[in-house]
Amino acid sequence: MGTASKYTGSCHCGNVRFEVQSDLADVISCNCSICARAGYLLTFVPESQFELLAGKDAQSDYQFNKKHIHHLFCKTCGVRSFGHGKAPDGSEMYAINVRALDGVDLDDLRVKKVNGKDL
Repeated sequence: MGTASKYTGSCHCGNVRFEVQSDLADVISCNCSICARAGYLLTFVPESQFELLAGKDAQSDYQFNKKHIHHLFCKTCGVRSFGHGKAPDGSEMYAINVRALDGVDLDDLRVKKVNGKDL
């Protein structure tokens, strides 16, 4: 990967749709309780590189532990396309589920394993 591209993504039923600009250079597979159960492959982008196209009211929000991240999912199909919260520097960021992006070959990605279980 390496060069930032614009990707579209959605939930399964299409009620939630978005665009994101990313180079997909930093994709992680985390073993924390929510990431492992949801099967996330995540990349993180600043708020300026994310645009929700449809579905603001079609999502439900789940928060746990310190409640720093809004884990969003479609109320209809349950797919978790992205979440949002604060980056370590305090800026708004989005956690994009790369599996929800259109036209991305997961076999082409370099995936870094993160031990979120022990954080």
